[in-house]
Amino acid sequence: MATTKLTITLQDEQLQEIRALVAAGQAANVSAFVQHAVGIALSDAAGWREMLQEALKQTGGPLTKQERDWADKILLPARRRKRNAA
Repeated sequence: MATTKLTITLQDEQLQEIRALVAAGQAANVSAFVQHAVGIALSDAAGWREMLQEALKQTGGPLTKQERDWADKILLPARRRKRNAA
């Protein structure tokens, strides 16, 4: 499997916790920990997407624009809503 090196930004506390796990032998290295975390996040996102599609199928299909706007207002943080509106 091909890999690509990239730069990410983490909170200092997050990096300290990851390095502590590496030092304790609970992760091979920082990259391996991040790769594992990304894999879990992608799997979770796919599961939620599948669950949403099934729920929509059972309740009448895709969201209308009005329903999507309502959900965004409730679910998205205010910072992200402002960015999406621009």
